[in-house]
Amino acid sequence: MVVGHTVAAFDAELTALHAAIDRMAELVERQLAEALDALTTANVDKATQVISGDAAIDQLEMEIEAMSIRLLALRQPMAKDLRDIVAALKIASNLERMGDFAGSVAKRAVTLAGLPTLPPVGSLSWMGRTVLSMVGDMRRAYAEQDAALATVIRDRDGEVDAAYTSLFREFLTYMMETPAQITGCTHLLFAAKSIERIGDHATNVAENILYLVKGHLPLEERHKEDLSSFAVALPPVLES
Repeated sequence: MVVGHTVAAFDAELTALHAAIDRMAELVERQLAEALDALTTANVDKATQVISGDAAIDQLEMEIEAMSIRLLALRQPMAKDLRDIVAALKIASNLERMGDFAGSVAKRAVTLAGLPTLPPVGSLSWMGRTVLSMVGDMRRAYAEQDAALATVIRDRDGEVDAAYTSLFREFLTYMMETPAQITGCTHLLFAAKSIERIGDHATNVAENILYLVKGHLPLEERHKEDLSSFAVALPPVLES
């Protein structure tokens, strides 16, 4: 009877840990969606709500850390149970960083809304939608412990990197052709980088899901497509 009670209590604590991770992921997904909307609509009130909402994500990370440490100390889990708790700690850390980056996008939205002319924010729409879908799929993959879906998320990271490189080149060219937009495009580049980093962290979570389910991280290196460090915009050739 004692063993059964202990197992049941441990299962209940693991279930509570999973629920806390899901709540945190749901908040991050909502924060990103609201930040992207605030950016494209120049909605300062919505952006401000995203910025203030980051505290709730930070609080959940602390609660998940406390729950995980308690489980490790009192239950001394092994095998998949141990992986479950270790993965939760790592996932919570990645979710917290994703929340920070969503807040960064919102802060750029506030700045951009105050400019006399809004820069081409629509250029970020595809990358924003893609990363938002990655976050939603990441949440589902964790809830269902779906290794196949986690692999799909991991593979999409290269698409986001390539989109960021393309945006980087586009905005460099736009700033050279329209100097009045330099300030706006610079803030857009920072927002785009924050979105790209959210994609990176969603991919990290996907890898931790694979570790949880399969017992090891992916053996092959993640394919990266961010070539923005090498992007150069040449000045236009003046005809004589």
